[in-house]
Amino acid sequence: MKFLPTAIPGARTVELERHADARGFFARTWCREEFAREGIAVDMVQASVSHNRLRGTVRGLHFTWPPSREAKLVRCERGQVLDVIVDLRPESPAFLRHVAVTLDDQRNALYIPPGVAHGFQTLAEDCTILYMMTEAYRPEVADGVRFDDPAFGIAWPLPVTSIIARDRDYPDFDATAHAVRYNAALERAIA
Repeated sequence: MKFLPTAIPGARTVELERHADARGFFARTWCREEFAREGIAVDMVQASVSHNRLRGTVRGLHFTWPPSREAKLVRCERGQVLDVIVDLRPESPAFLRHVAVTLDDQRNALYIPPGVAHGFQTLAEDCTILYMMTEAYRPEVADGVRFDDPAFGIAWPLPVTSIIARDRDYPDFDATAHAVRYNAALERAIA
């Protein structure tokens, strides 16, 4: 695997190293030792899949509050998506910046560190996304921010054809209130 840095500290695009022959190709998609050599010492404990029928579907932007340390490795198994991450860690030099990466048909993946929001828009019909997570889902720390919030300036490439009310209706992002809540939750987690 090849690990390419992004503009968000700790987030990496992970490209497959294909070993091709007449049958097709073989490539490793996860290796704890290779990730550790890149400074990403994580164990994946849960995997989930998202199937999306319509082109233009938006899911996210989702994140977890401390004490969660959930990181994700996201890969498009079928179709093509624009995968977007937003740095919501107040102490990060990239706080409120976003990165968009096109994921398609197992050619690459995106590693998303804790404290970074994640969402995507499908660029084709019948897209399937595989998520590997470092923690099991915990609804009490799960949250999100609106996909089209002006605080992030994300240019989604297509009109939205499908989105659930929760993702569409998050309130306007308040950076000061977010930082206060995030830092308080982090302090409680450390104590």
